[in-house]
Amino acid sequence: MRFNVLGIWLSSVTLDEAVQMLLRWVAAREKRYACVFAVESILKCKDDPTLAQIANEADAVFTDGMPLVWIGRHIAHLDAKRCYGPDIMVNAIAAGCATNVRHFFYGGADEATVALLTSRLKERFPTMVVAGHYVPPYHALSSEEEERITRHINACRPDIVWVGIGTPKQDYWLHRFRPRLDAPALIAVGAAFNFHAGTVKQAPRWMMRCGLEWLFRLAVEPARLWRRYLIGNPRFLYLLLKQWLTASPKRLGQTKDRNLEL
Repeated sequence: MRFNVLGIWLSSVTLDEAVQMLLRWVAAREKRYACVFAVESILKCKDDPTLAQIANEADAVFTDGMPLVWIGRHIAHLDAKRCYGPDIMVNAIAAGCATNVRHFFYGGADEATVALLTSRLKERFPTMVVAGHYVPPYHALSSEEEERITRHINACRPDIVWVGIGTPKQDYWLHRFRPRLDAPALIAVGAAFNFHAGTVKQAPRWMMRCGLEWLFRLAVEPARLWRRYLIGNPRFLYLLLKQWLTASPKRLGQTKDRNLEL
């Protein structure tokens, strides 16, 4: 089941269901992609119809932010749960060890960050299979670079490609590379690389459950995130109220069936 928030259809699934969905895609060798959305991603879709289309064409759009979960629960009346990108990542790695699922990591600030990420994950999951990684440049990729990246990832034969280059860049990447890559599952997980590498602190779990993770992250990175939260959060509330009152572009929390292969 999916529910609508500002024109974006979000998947109402549990964390375990999200993980099992990825593993089913791998087992079936189907070419799928999933986005992981918080409030910021919804706002970017509001400003960018192309990004909104990419999200609505995704095989799943998981609810990373608690405000989205609360809308799913209290307005759409679904059993919505938070599917936090870093949790999806470690749980899928843990569950995939039994079947030797191959993981590829695309993103990271630099090689040192990815080295920390993979070493820490291997400490937690000694039998995990790291198929490869790639740290992309900050500039827009040329056609030659895209072709080289495609060949490199396909040569590594991953089952899941984890993409951590920030929203909306990572969501555009999913859509652009999905037809080119042989890997069954592509999923964008935002800051999960930095969190699991230990280069950026995660909020305490109680703050996450209360929907206060944004406050922790603002305190940790005020120069980078002040606009996202101090301007973005009030704007999100205004747009929610507007959608609730006008039922445009859809009724807030409107649901529709979608075969999520649960």
